[in-house]
Amino acid sequence: MTFGFAPSSAASLSASSTRADMFADSANQLARMLEPAEWAAAGIPLLRNPREVVSGLHVRHRPKPETAVVAVLDSEERLRASASFARRASTADGWVFRNALLAQLRRVIPHDLRRRTPVRTAVLLYCREGDARWTEEDGAWMWGLRDACTLHGLRCGAYITMTRDGWQVLGEGRGGRRPSLGSTPEGFEGAEQPLPRTGGAASEVLRRAAAR
Repeated sequence: MTFGFAPSSAASLSASSTRADMFADSANQLARMLEPAEWAAAGIPLLRNPREVVSGLHVRHRPKPETAVVAVLDSEERLRASASFARRASTADGWVFRNALLAQLRRVIPHDLRRRTPVRTAVLLYCREGDARWTEEDGAWMWGLRDACTLHGLRCGAYITMTRDGWQVLGEGRGGRRPSLGSTPEGFEGAEQPLPRTGGAASEVLRRAAAR
């Protein structure tokens, strides 16, 4: 003789609630990313000399895979501040990336929220494996950059990926083979720039998010 027990209604409700929460979280993550068409329609200002910007950040930070470099440029496209940090989140979530970027911006440069119109622009260079084609991870970084800029009083600037094949400004089609991920930094001439910042609060934000 065998005996069976039907699952309690409370257990069934708990399992259903867990599945619903998982689906809702997944939907929220998808909402917190930007498709290439959305990015192109956002009116992101073009860099006059993207290769110079990319080369300068590459020299200063020497980024490795899964490293983000956020930089603030003035109206003449001169570098005013920059910071690099490693991505530690296990999922591509624009909200987590936004918090990490905002933590770094707050650490390296005062906000411009009192200005009616932003005068400084933030750009993001993200180094990753793979090819230059857009990924959902890129979309999450785009969402995070746009939101972080709004909260810090900056214009949202270019999103640039760097792979072993070179670099590319997403949404513009401009790019080059050098510098690339793992390449030797090239010489860079220009005015004296602030020293780069690394790690810090943003890395801690990503670490806590990954642990959840």
